[in-house]
Amino acid sequence: PVTAEFETSNPLFNRINEIWHRSQMDNMHGCIASDCPHREKLPYTGDGEAACETVMLNFDAAAFYQKWIRDMRDSQNKETGHEPNGAPWAPGCGGGVGWGAAMTLMPWWFYVQYGDTRMLQDSYFAMKEQVRYMLTWVTLDGIMFQKMRNWNRGDECYWLNLGDWCPPENELPRDELVHTFYLWHCCDYCARAARAMGKADEQKHYQQLADKVKANFHRYFYDAQNKTYGVGGSNVYALYMGVPKDREADVVATLRHELMVTHKGHLNTGFLCTKYLFETLSDYGLHDVAYTIMNQKDYPSYGWWIEQGATTTWEAWNGSDSHNHPMFGAPVKNLFDGFLGIRQPEGVKGYEDVKAINPGIVYATLDGYGKFG
Repeated sequence: PVTAEFETSNPLFNRINEIWHRSQMDNMHGCIASDCPHREKLPYTGDGEAACETVMLNFDAAAFYQKWIRDMRDSQNKETGHEPNGAPWAPGCGGGVGWGAAMTLMPWWFYVQYGDTRMLQDSYFAMKEQVRYMLTWVTLDGIMFQKMRNWNRGDECYWLNLGDWCPPENELPRDELVHTFYLWHCCDYCARAARAMGKADEQKHYQQLADKVKANFHRYFYDAQNKTYGVGGSNVYALYMGVPKDREADVVATLRHELMVTHKGHLNTGFLCTKYLFETLSDYGLHDVAYTIMNQKDYPSYGWWIEQGATTTWEAWNGSDSHNHPMFGAPVKNLFDGFLGIRQPEGVKGYEDVKAINPGIVYATLDGYGKFG
């Protein structure tokens, strides 16, 4: 059931919300979320992960995610801890580290949304196993760079080692940057889960891991001369993780210039990074940049899709491939917590408390856990 309504004086934002809603519902099949309802029809963990928080803000999805996250636990390799790119597992699901990370990220988001500790209790071992697997790919520089083999031939397979995917231009972050970001993300969420369950020793262990990965990320990827971590959302990943204070202002300025000048007020991110783009812009006070990007009607943008006649969200910014893919639905979440400003304070779950990051902009009521009225 739909549990949230969104309406604003900007008709484009209303339309973006509408076409994502339709695309998401078109892809809900028997308690899995497919990537598209007409072509692959596969339960990709990466696609589902990218839209997960948006789904939980808009639908009564607790039962759905209990089932699908159980599928992820059941699909996990019991020997290595590897979480496949689709669950239930289906041969042919391409992806990479950002896909398998769903096993660790989605249980935490579920807990934060619904306040149900049982999800962490049921998933905590699998979350840790995913981190165990990821650590086997860490290089001597402390960077994660997965190189998976082809299912049949045994040789290295590009489609199993993706970093980010589907940017508007041929401009992607380095694969190892994306992989290392997700290693940090998963270690950090294991630490949070341990804290929520009162496991102090394990919290300390995973927090130390997360801090070490973060330090390696900032040491290895930062270009001090050009004040950047790279192209295609690299600075978004870095800022979401949290950059050292002495370079924060420089990286924020670089990101603003990258989006507003180099890309003329348009996004330049693949679907994994797009999930973090708008949230990061709001976190660093770049609300004007977030609004400008969302409000565009020329390429690449949601508005351009709509100008081409889109009634659902697409797989690619240029309109190639599927015209019914919900994976770019993550920014719809920002309509609630970025533009409207409705967020839970750090450490709060199940909407026991709410703060507005833009006080005075919005009035909202809460009916039950996470259901906006």
